[in-house]
Order: sequence, then structure tokens, then C-alpha cells
Amino acid sequence: MSSDVERPRLLSRRSLLDWMLGTSAGALLLSIGYPVLRYLSPPRVPEATTRQVEAGAVNDPELLQRGFKIVRFGAEPVILIRMAEDDFRAFSATCTHLACIVEYRKANQVIHCNCHNGEFNLQGQVVGGPPPKPLPALSIHIVAGTGGSQQVIVSRS
Repeated sequence: MSSDVERPRLLSRRSLLDWMLGTSAGALLLSIGYPVLRYLSPPRVPEATTRQVEAGAVNDPELLQRGFKIVRFGAEPVILIRMAEDDFRAFSATCTHLACIVEYRKANQVIHCNCHNGEFNLQGQVVGGPPPKPLPALSIHIVAGTGGSQQVIVSRS
């Protein structure tokens, strides 16, 4: 008696072991590769939507004593320098060499980067050290604030 009915093909032990080994190796590679790829790709940081920021009062004690103040402008720091009673200047506080934060040296009248002794003049131009580009300048506006005090507003040009 011959039968035309096909028997279902059974999976051999060798095929099952090969499948399990391949699946395990793939899962191992995925569990190692995914974190490495996430580490290598930088996170998405949304661009700051702010066009201006209030930097404080004209007679701010920090500005009077030190001559400068670091202000947050969205995600980046800005250095606000008081030259005279009504003369203020603002620049990006991130050095163009290796992104260190700069400070104002009142005695020398320069903006100084402590990381590699980079120096900028009060127009933001490089006057010494390794920085390749000048500091980006920002606009300053003085407006009447609450209580009759004047406020310094820093904005993008």
C-alpha cells in the first residue's frame, strides 16, 4: 500500500541547535551594538528659541564689583561686560578654541580664557593665544524695569 499523503517534516536536533545558536549570537550582537551606536550618536538638543534675555539691573552688584557677569542665553553662556556707567558689551562666553568659558580681566581690559591663555580685546577680536576666531558679539539694550531701575537686555543681532 502506497500512500500519497506527505508526512510533516520534523525539525532535526541539529537544525534546532543551529537556530538557537544563531538567534543567541544575533541577540548578543544587538545588545552590544545598540548601546555603542547610541553612545556615538549625539543626542538631539533643540535650538534655543529665545531671541533675548534679561541680564539684570544696570547697578547689579556683580557687574559693579567684578566688571562682568556670565548670563545664560538659552543653552549657551554669554559674558556681559560693564565698561562704564552706560556702556555695556556682550559676547558669547564660549572660547572659540576649545569651548572653555571666558572671563573679563578688568585690570588688563581683556577677555581671557584660562584653558590655554587665549585673549580677546573688547571688540571680541583675538589678541593672543590659540583661538582661531573672534567671539560672536550680541546686542545690548537698556530698558526701564520694575521699580524705576534700568534693566540690561541682551539679544541676538
